[in-house]
Amino acid sequence: MTETLFLSSDEIDGLATPEAYVEAVRDGYRQVGEGAPAHPRQKFRRSDPDGMFTSYAALLPETGAMGGYMYGAGFGAGDAWFVTPLFDAESGEPLALLDGASMNPFKTGAAGAVAVDELASEDATTLAVIGSGSQARGQLHTTATVREFEEVRVYSPTRENREAFAEEFDQLLEATVTPVDSSADAISGSDVVITATKSKEPVFDGDNLDSGTHVTAMGQYEEGSHEIDVRTVERSTYVPDLRERATFDAGAFLAALEEGAITEEHVHAELGEVVAGNAPGRTSDDEITVFDSGGTGIETVAAAHMLYERAREQDLGSTISFAPASEALTGTLPEEL
Repeated sequence: MTETLFLSSDEIDGLATPEAYVEAVRDGYRQVGEGAPAHPRQKFRRSDPDGMFTSYAALLPETGAMGGYMYGAGFGAGDAWFVTPLFDAESGEPLALLDGASMNPFKTGAAGAVAVDELASEDATTLAVIGSGSQARGQLHTTATVREFEEVRVYSPTRENREAFAEEFDQLLEATVTPVDSSADAISGSDVVITATKSKEPVFDGDNLDSGTHVTAMGQYEEGSHEIDVRTVERSTYVPDLRERATFDAGAFLAALEEGAITEEHVHAELGEVVAGNAPGRTSDDEITVFDSGGTGIETVAAAHMLYERAREQDLGSTISFAPASEALTGTLPEEL
């Protein structure tokens, strides 16, 4: 038997700073850029009741951990559950089982922040956020750690949501955070644009992007759904989290392919290759860059291991027991058989 740490969402909430998430995730992407294995998500759907089961995984040898994310959403309950198993990459033993809900916006936001650090202008001072939900919050918390933004503009179709978002972050950040009345107002003159929505249609016109803008788009991880338009992809130096995902479920990239605006060679590099120094990031001041973030096991394993280490230092969590296969597969049969 082996003792495995279980961490609840409440125990994970507040366990690490946004900076800590970014540091861990950056190192995870570096390892993948140097050859560590990671693959796009798998999605399984059913109807009546509607639901989706999703999983993805990665192995980070230098971190010493492997694992991923599994979550079920819908299925009549109208909710979602996030489960993160974490294993030792050397022995294969289970290290931890995490309720991944509270870490989700921060580990995903950290991937976006790493991309901003690699692809946005060094002197970026103005940030546009389109969306006001938990993912937009995670993106802003983490991205604010990699650039000294002076102005943040937030747009969400619901006035009350964007005003509440702006009021909260105006108190948290040194930057001035203001709500605006349209996505066009948000992106005009912005150095960095983050889209974190559930929109199936583009949320801004790519022709309105200023030269030199970086875009992080993280709400378009299925075919037919794309919150950035074909023109944005076409104009950009395009960097997905994983190269394989671009033609698998990256909605905007697939739409651009279908329209003939680009070819598959339009993928500049995947993020890990840029972080590892095996591909260049931004090469000119007027270049438009896009990071297409669909979610991977990379940020999940990197963040989960960082949280696991912190929890052990602070003596947090409870333990559960797992039997090794050598014991469990040779157990005795019930007497009645």
